[in-house]
Parts: sequence; structure tokens; C-alpha cells
Amino acid sequence: MNRLLLFIAFLSAGLFTRAIAQPSAASPATGAQPKTAAPAEKPVPGSRILNIDSAVTTHAEVTIKGQRIPYEATAGTIPVWDEDGKPIAGVFYTYYQRSDITNRDSRPLVISFNGGPGTPSVWMEIGYTGPRRLNLDEEGYPIQPYGVKENPYSILDVADIVYIDPVNTGFSRTVNKDIPGSKFFGVNEDIKYLAEWIATFVSRKNRWASPKFLIGESYGTTRASGLALELQNAQWMYLNGVILVSPTELGIDRSEYVKTSLLVPYYAATAWYHKALAPDLQKKDLTDYLPEVEDFAVNELIPALAKGGFIDSAKRQALAAKLARYTGLSEKAVLQCNLEIPTHFFWKELLRDKGFTVGRLDSRYKGIDRQDAGASPDYNAELTSWLHSFTPAMNIYLREDLHYHTDLKYNMFGPVFPWDNQNDHVGENLRQAIAQNPYLHLLIQSGYYDGACDYFNAKYSLWQLDPSGKLKDRLHWEGYRSGHMLYLRKPDLEAANENLRRFIRESTPKPGEAAKY
Repeated sequence: MNRLLLFIAFLSAGLFTRAIAQPSAASPATGAQPKTAAPAEKPVPGSRILNIDSAVTTHAEVTIKGQRIPYEATAGTIPVWDEDGKPIAGVFYTYYQRSDITNRDSRPLVISFNGGPGTPSVWMEIGYTGPRRLNLDEEGYPIQPYGVKENPYSILDVADIVYIDPVNTGFSRTVNKDIPGSKFFGVNEDIKYLAEWIATFVSRKNRWASPKFLIGESYGTTRASGLALELQNAQWMYLNGVILVSPTELGIDRSEYVKTSLLVPYYAATAWYHKALAPDLQKKDLTDYLPEVEDFAVNELIPALAKGGFIDSAKRQALAAKLARYTGLSEKAVLQCNLEIPTHFFWKELLRDKGFTVGRLDSRYKGIDRQDAGASPDYNAELTSWLHSFTPAMNIYLREDLHYHTDLKYNMFGPVFPWDNQNDHVGENLRQAIAQNPYLHLLIQSGYYDGACDYFNAKYSLWQLDPSGKLKDRLHWEGYRSGHMLYLRKPDLEAANENLRRFIRESTPKPGEAAKY
């Protein structure tokens, strides 16, 4: 999830807790199948000391596309070492591998991250690709009782998956408070230590022969883009695919007027969803309507805004009329913004007369502020809803199903600031990785209602990624009628996972197919 979200007050990090495995029956709250847990040390009541190199393994099954898939799930930690070989942190992970596979040389491995940069991989693990999914209604809103159930759309039928929680997220922590955060908390520091950690994981699990894929969401896309090159250049590990879900700007430069112009199609999608448009636009299907707005943003608005305050007054008025028509705002409001509509103002203004705000990460969600006046919402309605449902579900799942018993708090948002954003060139890093590796393909997935990592800025990044145009046959984009977590809406969950299957299949070379131009 985008780093701008981390407005939550972070509590100070505790020390590690020992993970304990105990055999138990299936949890009634989760509906999971009975499992057996691997032996582990006896619990130390109240202990906050963790063996930073440990694991707990359980076994279960899930039905995917009508087929019963047996698998084992390993929850544990692997150390991060410094230059002298001393452990400085423990990174928590959960690893799912299909257990009826005897030869994993051709079995794809998907390496998964979320964003923040201070969030763990909980969101995609129990929301998107994993074998268990939290209880939600079909549009993604919380349901009680909390817990998880089988995910019939998981990609575990075609690939094994490891979900990784970077330092200070989830259960991952430094070994003591004297380890400086500067070793971990920055664009390039994050990429460097995680590349080392991934190489260790792949070696321990004997997965060097496997086709490998990175998938990241939000800031996880910054991470995954940088890792694609770092893994090649520093670990000599070559990937088959990178999947960016709700991507950031990837360090690709764009002027403010370009950035704000590219937001207009997102505003148009949101206005369409909330039925705030004129009848002739409202009657169109969303994907039939948006190309018109995209054309306006690129071919009319960007060139006009490049003239700044010297836009002809008649042209300014005509642009304001079009912006109002496409965004659902008034011409007066658009002109007061000098044709560049701030996101916070849009979230507050669109439904102001109805007494609601719209969500930042998913504008389908509505909020209620203390007063209708003001320039921005009081809170993020969508994030509140997600924390409402994901937090209890993940704690139940890790402790009751995966038998990872600990007194440590699972950090949904962890203390990772100050974060060093200097020298962010991950878009160029990704381009280099794709150019150097003929096997490597890219897929971008975006939600039309995402206002933090909007879909049209993602398209723009795709266009700018390779100025030569020589790589574009390996670069792909998909749009969904959801927001930042595009998988929360059930129809999109099913479609997006099916598209992941196809991408994995098409990005895995045929036997004997060489990596060459």
C-alpha cells in the first residue's frame, strides 16, 4: 500500500517472540482442513525472544477450479546478515508449496510483497493469491465472524508462493534496538537486503531451477521493479516475470501538470461509479467511456496546462467545462483549482452535497466527516474497512491455523521511517532487467477506482518504461473494476487470478526454448 497511507501512529517495535507449533484440530473460525504441525520447542509463557532462524510447517488442502490441491505451509523466519556475517534481523515469511509435486525444477515460484513501505504481505496472502481468503462480501466489505476460508481462485495449483514481510512489518524485526534502521529503510537499502534474503531462501528450499516470478503491490511494485535488476546483477538470479499490482510511479519523472492530467480518467471512473455524470455519459459502459477521457487528458489537457497561466481565457473556460463534465465537479470548482484538481479536494467534493466523502485507495467506499465543509476527508474510509477485516483474520490464521504462536504484535503498519527515497530509478532498473533477460515479461494490474496509484498513471509508466519500443511485446497492462486492492471484489479476484495463471504459463519457456534475441 502506498507510503502516503502511513499516517497511523507507529508503536515502537518489540523484540522477537518464539514461534511454537502444537498439533490441533481445524479452527472453527476459519473452516480450514485439519492439519498436523511440525515439532517445535515448548512455549515459554510471556517470552519475547525469538529464534530468528526457525520454521513451523503444517499441511492442508484447497479446492481450486474443481481440483483438490494438497499443500504444506511453512511459517517462519530467516536471518538477514551484515557484511561480517552477523545476524541483524529476522524476516518472517509464509511459504506454500503443493505437496503432490515430486520434481520442482519446472514448478514456478512466485515471490510476493505488499507495500507501504511499512506493510507486510497480509493483503495479497489472504486477499488475493493464497490458498486461504478472509471473510468478505462479494464487493469486499467486512463480514463477521472474522476468519478465513478456502480461496478457490488461488494460483497455488500452478505455482508455489512465498509471502515476505520486510523488516518491522508483520513479525519481522531487527535483532535488537541498536541496529540502525538505515540498513533497511530506503528504496535501495530495501532492495539490497531483500535480494540477499531471497537468494538464501531459494538456496534453502532448492528452488534455483524453478521459473521465478516477483509480484508486488503498491510500494511492493517499487521493490519488485528494483529487485528484478538487483537479483540479476548481485545474486545472478534471472526471473521469468514481474507482476506489478497497483504500481507506484516507479521513479519515472513526470511534471506536476502531467501527473494531475493523468488523474482525470480516474476521476471520471469514480464519478461514473457514483452516478455523478450527465445521462449521456452515465449510460455508457465504463470501459467504453474512459477512452474518450484518456484522449482528452493526453491530447488536450496536458498541452494546455504546459502553457500555465498563459492559456487563452476562452480555452480555459472550454477546458473547465470538459473537466466538469468528465469529473462530476462544478465548473466553478474546476476553475478555482486552475484546471488541476487535487486528489484530496476531489475525494471531499464529489459527494459533498450528499454528505459523503469517497475513499482514496478505493473510491467505491464512502465516508462521513464531522462537517461537510473542508478541503479533504477526515479519514480514509477504505483503509478503515480493510483493517477492520484483515487484522483479525490474519491473527486468527497465523496463530490458529499455521500454529505460529507468539506474543509479538503483527504489524499491519510498522515503523519504517525515515525512509530514504533518494535515487529511486526502479523503472529504469526494470527496463534494464527486461532488456538483459529475453525470458523476462512484465504484467501490470490496476483498479479503475484507485486514487493513490491510479490506473492511467500506471499506463503512462508502461509507455515510458521502454522509449525504444523494442520491448513492448513483453509489457502488458490490465484494468479491473475495483480499487487499489483490485482482488477484493469477487469477480475481479477470479479474473485477476486467472490472468496471473495465463501470464505465468505464457512467461515460462517451452522445453529447449533458449533465452536469446
